[in-house]
Amino acid sequence: MSEESRVHLSRSAPAAYQALAAFSKTAGQLAREAGIDPRMAEIVQIHVSQRNGCAYCVRVHVDRAVKVGLDADTIAQIPTWRESGVFSERERAALELAESFVYIHDGGVSDEVYDRVGGVLAEEEYVALSWLLVSINAFNRVAIAGRYPVAARDGHA
Repeated sequence: MSEESRVHLSRSAPAAYQALAAFSKTAGQLAREAGIDPRMAEIVQIHVSQRNGCAYCVRVHVDRAVKVGLDADTIAQIPTWRESGVFSERERAALELAESFVYIHDGGVSDEVYDRVGGVLAEEEYVALSWLLVSINAFNRVAIAGRYPVAARDGHA
């Protein structure tokens, strides 16, 4: 089956997609109000999308990350954040929580992760970040299920 013959969820049920987009916007606003800076928000959304295998959302959030000032080195270090020294303690806590949300089916957010993250982020930040992670995971599933294309840029293959 070609990608052209697949059902495109956002076009086939625009009201549902618009509701998801509105939810995402609300989650983003909640994150900003809680003190989650745009850099950290984009880092975790890239990482979730990488872990879920969503090339489309990786592209979207890398573009947004560049706009908020992330450089190529920082973006390249996201998959190896545990070994990298470029992330703050807050970002590392957020990345650890992000992985728990990707693998939520594997025992949820463990007590160890919850305690570690809770020792770094305030409850309001934890809650806001959690909603942001729910949102990006949902978008990943829509894009992956629909096989949203990611074309090469500038003629690169």
